[in-house]
Amino acid sequence: MTTVFIPLLLGSLLAGFIQGLSGFGFAVVAMSCWAWFLEPKTAAILTLYGGLLGQTISALKVRTGFVIKLVGPFIFGGLVGIPIGSTLLPYLDITLFKRLLGIFLLIWCPLMLFAHIIPPVQIRYKVVNLLVGLCGGIMSGFGGFAGVLPTLWCTLNSYEKETQRAIIQNFSLSILWATMIVYIYQGLINSSHIKLFAIMTPAVLISSIIGAKLFYKISPSSFRKIVLTVLMFSGLALTIGS
Repeated sequence: MTTVFIPLLLGSLLAGFIQGLSGFGFAVVAMSCWAWFLEPKTAAILTLYGGLLGQTISALKVRTGFVIKLVGPFIFGGLVGIPIGSTLLPYLDITLFKRLLGIFLLIWCPLMLFAHIIPPVQIRYKVVNLLVGLCGGIMSGFGGFAGVLPTLWCTLNSYEKETQRAIIQNFSLSILWATMIVYIYQGLINSSHIKLFAIMTPAVLISSIIGAKLFYKISPSSFRKIVLTVLMFSGLALTIGS
């Protein structure tokens, strides 16, 4: 327990703050810290819990609208994808997991960094949003990565800041809650995980509240660039280390 206490706490603080500020990113930030110290299944469960807690706090602090025609296809696809990802979770191999996470960060972070100079794709068909939500649901069941692909998709579509926040926040909150229910039903969470939940809860709560308050005061773009750069190098380290 003592060997994971500090990285668990630091990962919770950093990831909670970033999610509160930007409305996404808990999973990739936390996992880039925890993949070094925790076995994949435990890291995935903690990531799911932390993301769910942080997203709930963010939703209470940053109110967004809910347009069912816009968010509905994402959520429906996500609900279908959750059982697929949760079924794959017990079969994670630690070396393969680190390698895949590292490669994912090396691809995802540059795309997010340079998304503003990429011409908008302007593909906003419901069926495409449903497929993006499906992939987000699979990744949520795989370890709480619900908002990663929808965030990238909304960014590439050049949605306004408030619209993107509304989509990602409502989608992530719905899918993470559903994933937690599936995890509990499948018996993936035990007493050892609950003890770790108790350690990380105060850190996630405090940092998410601080980040959410800053959402209205500063633009998250500059801060997000720094975070994505750090994560990109973290992905490089994970890939080489695996």
